[in-house]
Amino acid sequence: MHVVLAAGGTGGHIEPALNVADALRRLDPEVQISVLGSDRGLEVTLVPQRGYELDTVGSVPFPRRPNADLLRLGPRLSASVREAAQILARREADVVVGFGGYAAVPAYLAARRSRTPIVIHESNARAGLANRLGARFTDDVFVSCPGALSGAHVMGVPLRHSISTLDRVGSRPAARLHFGLDPEAPTLLVFGGSQGALRLNSVLQDALPGLGRDGVQVLHSYGARNPAPPSRDGYVAVPFIDRMDLAYSAADLAMTRAGAMTCAELAAVGLPAVYVPLPIGNGEQRMNALPVVSAGGGWVIDDADITAEWLTQTVASVLHDEARLHSMGAAAYGHGVRDADEQLARVVQRAATGGRT
Repeated sequence: MHVVLAAGGTGGHIEPALNVADALRRLDPEVQISVLGSDRGLEVTLVPQRGYELDTVGSVPFPRRPNADLLRLGPRLSASVREAAQILARREADVVVGFGGYAAVPAYLAARRSRTPIVIHESNARAGLANRLGARFTDDVFVSCPGALSGAHVMGVPLRHSISTLDRVGSRPAARLHFGLDPEAPTLLVFGGSQGALRLNSVLQDALPGLGRDGVQVLHSYGARNPAPPSRDGYVAVPFIDRMDLAYSAADLAMTRAGAMTCAELAAVGLPAVYVPLPIGNGEQRMNALPVVSAGGGWVIDDADITAEWLTQTVASVLHDEARLHSMGAAAYGHGVRDADEQLARVVQRAATGGRT
């Protein structure tokens, strides 16, 4: 069996794809897996790091408004579909599994032409153009948020196995040692996704003196493209965290953007959070966070409303309230889904074998 995963552009597309790939290998060590991505997204780095082969097609961004790129869209898309069709034929693909992103559209169109089965998963509360298009070609469509795609089946976001099986409290001592944190002090984790978030970085810097006075220590992933913040006691800053399982274990509370993967991971491990949705786009980040927030696992604050004063006063009081932290963590955990990777892997197996497993 050869499974082609179509995903690219952002970590929110690539990470679920790789997590399903890992689940497929656990179910069947003999399965062949490759990833079809764009030639300029994060997949160029992330896919080889996880031990999977990457095939690329030319990026075909869809213009949001009429411009010169719109005139070039047809020829670019046709060329990418031809490239994708050649890749599917060379790989002898039994199924294409799409997660969105620029490379997914050529993959879906090429699979439709060759009558290769298609499985689609949409992690965000609002589906992107690629998955809205691909959903027309298959009944195997899954969403993490009800209503993201009409008629789709609801399934959680596929998570990395090290996170879905994490004993957050039990691994806390080792996790805090790993980052050089005080093993006893209440800990705030701040991160803005794989690229960091300048707005969160700025607010945090202004809040650090007050948090320090209140005995709160901070683990901060500031983003490799952003300037390194100055060091200070009780503050550990790193450009990127490659062991998010340890970061979640070390923390008592998180402050973060609200990408679909982030929301799903925090719920799965039972870590309460302050969600600060990205203020651009179509509002999907707020929608991603609302289900876990409504369950009691955190709260949402608008980007324009987050201030150092609010952070110092609110977060410090919560971090010193163990009963409240426990209640919020339990609510988040109860909302989490920890087996979507294996659920989707079994769907993929059935699609690839025509219903035979």
